[in-house]
Amino acid sequence: MKSGEKMALRSLDNALPTTPDRPKKIARVSVLPVSKKSTSDIIVNDENQAPVPVSSEPIIEYISSEDLNPISEPESKINGLMDGLDSKDWAKVCESLNDVRRFALFDSSILVPVLDKVMLVMVKAMKNPRSALVKTSIMAASDIFKAFTDNLLESSTSDALDQLLLQLLLKASQDKKFVCEEAEKSLRIMVESISPVQLLHKLRVYSSHNNPRVRAKAAVSISHSASRMDLNGMKEFGLGKLIQIGADLLNDRLPEAREAARKTITSIYDAFVQDEELKDSELSLKESWENFCLSNLQTIQAQSLIKIIFT
Repeated sequence: MKSGEKMALRSLDNALPTTPDRPKKIARVSVLPVSKKSTSDIIVNDENQAPVPVSSEPIIEYISSEDLNPISEPESKINGLMDGLDSKDWAKVCESLNDVRRFALFDSSILVPVLDKVMLVMVKAMKNPRSALVKTSIMAASDIFKAFTDNLLESSTSDALDQLLLQLLLKASQDKKFVCEEAEKSLRIMVESISPVQLLHKLRVYSSHNNPRVRAKAAVSISHSASRMDLNGMKEFGLGKLIQIGADLLNDRLPEAREAARKTITSIYDAFVQDEELKDSELSLKESWENFCLSNLQTIQAQSLIKIIFT
């Protein structure tokens, strides 16, 4: 062997061992079996054809109170009402809630024996995640308020009314606009339908609720109730208690609550100046208002209320 050939062999011996090429991985493709479909089942993306509905869920129609019609045979229909309200089919519950509205508006006396149970079903429906069911139940609440007014304060339905009021305040506080607006409307109807003195006793609890949005909605309802009261009504509720509620809400976190508190205080003052005793007093209206505020509130709160009226 020649010297040149030996050198070549040495260079091969000193080289790093080469790694043999690994076999390349072949991707495994799973072929799903194609189900046999008739040509009528195949959806063609044709711009000239109407789109095929994606969901088969029922569409709920929201009927205003003015467009509702009486039930043709209310005596027989009432027998199956609770079964419909207790149905697991939410669309059936919506249908039954609309029947409740018809009973309330046209045949309210037939509804009386089951009214408390119906109201509790409405409370349950308002807790449901389906917005259509929630809104329908809120609309039913509005018609219940219109039909039964102060009768809802009776012992048989008072507890159910408390639960209904809380749910309406919660729904009026949420972000879904169409539910929120319906709940606010229902609260306003409630205020217009029920005696403000009795209703204020129920609303007062929520003026200190932990949820600031609930407090704000309660403050609005309180201001609406106060605007419907004269001096005698406010005295019956407790003029000092009412002015304290307004003063507390005046420092609330949310502007909506503070604005409602100002309106409440203005309503109190408008009634306050109608007191016959003030006409015989040597004090001015401002001095009388100052004395009233200072006698019922802490000094810093009283000063705020005085400024609202006399600034």
